[in-house]
Amino acid sequence: MSVLTNPVLVSVIVLSVLCLLKVNIIIAMVLSALTAGLIAGMSIKNIMGMMVIGMGNSTEMALAFILLGALVFAIQAVGLPGKLSTGLQKVFGKRGAIFALVLAAIACLSQSVVLVHTAFIPILIPPLLKTMNDMQLDRRTVACSLGFGLKAPYLMLPVGFGLIFHELVADSMTTNGMHFDTMQVWKAALLPGLGMVAGLLVAALFTYRKKREYNDIPLGGAAIVEADATAFGLKHWGALAAVVVVFVIQLMFDSLLLGAVAALVIMLATGGIRIKDVNKTIYGGIAMMGFMAFVFLAASGYANVIRVSGAVNDLVNVMSDIVGASKLLIALFMLLIGLIVTMGIGSSFATVPVIAAVFVPLCLVFGFSPMGTACLIVASAALGDAGSPVSDSTMVPSAGLNADGQHDHIWDTCVPSFLHYNLPLLLVGLIAAMIL
Repeated sequence: MSVLTNPVLVSVIVLSVLCLLKVNIIIAMVLSALTAGLIAGMSIKNIMGMMVIGMGNSTEMALAFILLGALVFAIQAVGLPGKLSTGLQKVFGKRGAIFALVLAAIACLSQSVVLVHTAFIPILIPPLLKTMNDMQLDRRTVACSLGFGLKAPYLMLPVGFGLIFHELVADSMTTNGMHFDTMQVWKAALLPGLGMVAGLLVAALFTYRKKREYNDIPLGGAAIVEADATAFGLKHWGALAAVVVVFVIQLMFDSLLLGAVAALVIMLATGGIRIKDVNKTIYGGIAMMGFMAFVFLAASGYANVIRVSGAVNDLVNVMSDIVGASKLLIALFMLLIGLIVTMGIGSSFATVPVIAAVFVPLCLVFGFSPMGTACLIVASAALGDAGSPVSDSTMVPSAGLNADGQHDHIWDTCVPSFLHYNLPLLLVGLIAAMIL
């Protein structure tokens, strides 16, 4: 099989082109899955069956997002965003770049200290859209900030999700014949991680520093309630308590869905949601987050077709023959493989075992050190995840930033993330792999 007809490569190209042409992302993923499956020799019935099976992995997340959307709808209805915006304006003024960097720090904490992963975004970001509008902050800056916070901490820090990721890298390397200690992974990942730091600073301080105007649009149909001088009432405190409960329940029971339900119950009990308005609130959640919920389902289905196509190893073998004996080209080839595979699968965690099985034997043959090998695996896994249309690092920020319909998933999240993180990861990862 030629590299130009490899199912994974062709499918990722089709997905990228369709998305850049603004074809609806759900349709783009279905067409890309069909492309991968048909080239791999699968029947249409089998392809669609694998998509449906893959979707099952994200049904809880999709439902949780709709209920979190309902929670944000209710929070807006009680006027909390207006009060929050007034307070933040006093703190940050028009300093949008600093505000974006603070959001990046919050995202970092979600990966390393308070392990809620992306759950905070659909709750925190939509109520802050009014604040961003008042600052005239380009939301692409915020998309890059959130993407950084969801990726860089687990690359560089062996705590929280980072420890899980580092254990996965070390175990995958050891399993494939190159012993590596978990607590050494952060050293191999430090330089690629610093490349992402540079990308964040460029995005926040230079690329998107120009003011950008947005309209104050109601979220999910809820009327925008301006801030007033009245003190916090029971419904306001209830809304704040509901936000805290989401995270507490998730940490206790590992269920974002249960946390969303508990938060809505608190809003009902404290008067933030009236009984007669429950259906209206749920419909508001569907209007706000329903589309991204279906994107999550389609992304899981697409990734499953990519996995079962069996084309990843074929792609590696074909490209190995192309690059020949050059150590530099081999390193570049491995990074590009990671980019392609992760762009399709949408998860750096899921990519590591796949690429480690091929990368470790290649690195042993071409004389890469264990540290250099770990660097290649880490950078390769992170590459596609930072700009993939089907990654939670791009989909969830888009879900929050597009709650009022003024943020494009591809052009305002995926493309900026790809440019500011994948290019530094590719360059720094290549250099680090050669010198470590």
